[in-house]
Amino acid sequence: MLIPGTRPQRVIALSSFVNMLGSGMFMVSSALFATRVVGLSVAQVAAALGIAAIVGISAGIPVGHLADRRGPREVYLVTLCIQAGAMAALVAVRSFGFFLVALCIGELARNASVSARAPLVRQFGDADLPRFRAYLRSVANLAGALGAVAAGFAVQFDTRPAYVAVVVGNAMSFVLSAAITLRLPSVTPVQPPVAAGRWLALRDRGYVTFTVLDAIMAIQGRVLVFGLPLWIVGHTAAPRWLVGAVTLLNTALIVVFQVRAGRGVADSATGARAFRRAGPAFLAGMALISIASGTPSWVAAVLIALGVAVHTLGELWQAAGSMELRFSLVPAYAQGQYTGVSSLGTGLVNVVAPSVVALLCITWGTPGWLLLGGVFVLVGLVMPAVVRWAEAHSPTEVRGPHQPGRDPLTSVS
Repeated sequence: MLIPGTRPQRVIALSSFVNMLGSGMFMVSSALFATRVVGLSVAQVAAALGIAAIVGISAGIPVGHLADRRGPREVYLVTLCIQAGAMAALVAVRSFGFFLVALCIGELARNASVSARAPLVRQFGDADLPRFRAYLRSVANLAGALGAVAAGFAVQFDTRPAYVAVVVGNAMSFVLSAAITLRLPSVTPVQPPVAAGRWLALRDRGYVTFTVLDAIMAIQGRVLVFGLPLWIVGHTAAPRWLVGAVTLLNTALIVVFQVRAGRGVADSATGARAFRRAGPAFLAGMALISIASGTPSWVAAVLIALGVAVHTLGELWQAAGSMELRFSLVPAYAQGQYTGVSSLGTGLVNVVAPSVVALLCITWGTPGWLLLGGVFVLVGLVMPAVVRWAEAHSPTEVRGPHQPGRDPLTSVS
């Protein structure tokens, strides 16, 4: 799928690309902007980012519920505009307090946008939903990588105008993304059964259990982003340029193969099996990376590159399974609310994952790498049973008249 088949899909894909292009620029240079332009200390920046991440995850469920009831397109547009305003405000920030407020507002809107966007993806993905979701992930990774490259120029110049240009560029990306999204038709909310209640997703114990397991497996993303650079520089003889090289390798594999990895992952059973395949791949990849310590430079480089490739294979399967289960276990009338629950789990992982990875992979060394890989294997093994339990014991009003885990918008032939 080089170009999505329908006009709404192309609109969503282009909007996502523009959004992630700006976000990729800011993520790479945000800490440098805060220290060199705003004048904050590294400790203040870390504290602000952590507090904003924790505050932000509170928005997903209520805004998702609002999108379900009032229409996802309009709610999504509002979240993009708020993100643009919060980002633009950073240009005028000169103190820790205002920096923290702007970041918190931006994170609240960002998490809200994820929940509001999910019903749009579901609606316009139609019968091609599994491939469309995979395509969007490839697009997001490509845009993020291009944004990171663009931010590299700002870092190279290392001047206030360069960093401000990145912030303004990110703010404009939200505005442009909103303008593109305006080309989507409004979506009529799917009416819930009378007995559904307001906070249905939080009462769905099966889905909450899946979210917990999915969040644990999502720690794998921090292994490459956070743990691997520290491991390469501090515990192996591999050249330091390998940090950037393996990041590009990971991104390229995702962009090229995510759609292919998602083939056949079209219902809850195949989504759960994708998790089961991902676990051993993570363990094998992390084992290769861990044994690079103590080897000659070229051996370490080869082992790490192979480990990243195998780890990425697991990431492709895990992403395909996660994306499918976040839709197939969810009724169409509550997609935003359920996505808010998933985002809550992901947000909490983003807060605790760096500490977990630092303890196991960096402090404990090779045994820690293998232990964490073993945890991923265990999660993958139990996921099929958890999914079957979730389908069998979800609240009766969740599925409505359709079969468990299926509804007209997610069923594919």
